[in-house]
Amino acid sequence: MLNNFIITIFSFFILLTNVNAEKITVFNFTEEEFQTLKVGKKYKGETTWTLGSNEQGNFIKAEAEGKGSGLGKEVLIDLSKTPFINITWKVENDLSGIIENSKKGHDYAARVFVIKKTGSTALSNRAINYVFSSNNEVGKNWPSPYTKKSIDYVLSSTKKDLDTWVTVKANVKEDFMKLHGIEVSDISGVAIMTDTDNSKLKAVSYYQNIYFSAE
Repeated sequence: MLNNFIITIFSFFILLTNVNAEKITVFNFTEEEFQTLKVGKKYKGETTWTLGSNEQGNFIKAEAEGKGSGLGKEVLIDLSKTPFINITWKVENDLSGIIENSKKGHDYAARVFVIKKTGSTALSNRAINYVFSSNNEVGKNWPSPYTKKSIDYVLSSTKKDLDTWVTVKANVKEDFMKLHGIEVSDISGVAIMTDTDNSKLKAVSYYQNIYFSAE
């Protein structure tokens, strides 16, 4: 499933945006942008996405019960200038009890992919899957049970932060070296996904303020 989702991101989006700045906003979560983010691949149904806003700006709410889909954007990020991904997110209803590094339990209430094209086909892409885990501690990581070319890395956990907004940061350049053993100068795409197609449980989560920064 996961490998197909990564492939879909790069087959669905045509426009590549080259951006260079000290802060690069990936998602604006506006109605106009939302129409461009729909990813065709669905897993037993489509996640329900709802736009909203609060004092911190726009956000998107994701709800999935026994299904899953994602929203992605193909965007070139220069990691020599802006290596840090910043994510503000919240999990309202988690997936307690599942084994997240197994095929039957490989679901997350919230996850953000960063993807690097490493060959001529989408099958060769490498990804880091930054996740809001329901069952593991922050800092844990493991290969996806579907493809070793994607590594799950826990940035937040409902064991500590359930139903509360959390802001996290990760050095993507360093993480690709640590987790994949490769030096990367840029990444090629970013996507969000809330999925429960394997566990059949219900997840509710929110995403906000996803951007890259110099520090």
